Amino acid sequence: MTAILKRELGSFFHSAIGYIVLAVFYAFAGLFFYLYCLYSNSASLTNVFGNMFLVILFVVPIITMKSFSEERKQKTEQALLTSPASIFQIVMGKFLGAFVMYCICIAIFLVFALVICFFTTPQWSVVLGNFVGVLLLGGALIAIDIFISSLTESQVISAVVGVAAGLVIYMLDSLASLVTVDFIKTIISSISFLPHYTNFTNGIFNLADIVFFASVVGIFLFLTVRVFEKKRWS
Repeated sequence: MTAILKRELGSFFHSAIGYIVLAVFYAFAGLFFYLYCLYSNSASLTNVFGNMFLVILFVVPIITMKSFSEERKQKTEQALLTSPASIFQIVMGKFLGAFVMYCICIAIFLVFALVICFFTTPQWSVVLGNFVGVLLLGGALIAIDIFISSLTESQVISAVVGVAAGLVIYMLDSLASLVTVDFIKTIISSISFLPHYTNFTNGIFNLADIVFFASVVGIFLFLTVRVFEKKRWS
């Protein structure tokens, strides 16, 4: 698993993908930090984290689009499946490689908190809540997009479907407000990411929110493992 993680992480910086992802993420994060903190003379990072939700929905599919799609395109998928590593270890290696890349992206938020320290004392509970929320949100989206990547050999299709899935996730709250049937409305609201993420941006630690994101990660990693178990035996 460690070898796959290192290989996956290294692949980001052996091509332009890793640098482009970092440049785009840091550009938007820096813009929001300037507008909502420096320009507005505010020590709160809540609006910065809140506005990064949509950016993350677009960035994560780019990080994960080649996870398994590239293996299928290069015809190295069978070699991977017949390696000594178990399918679970392969999937976890891919997931952790993408997650570490994502963590490098969001490390900029810690820099922002340190910058604020030069002017005033930030609300560390809110900063920590935001950071945990971003980590959990990213982990859930990465698991979903890795599952999507396992279904196609095209990186473009993987990225486009991943972005589409992210937009659906983003609009679930709006869709719930349009539904008149209470039962269906409750179901849509319960699977919406935004309310769970917003709690973290407000500095609220709720075990239910943590369990929600952890469950999404577990479900989609399990589905990805099942995809490759089916291929191994077919």
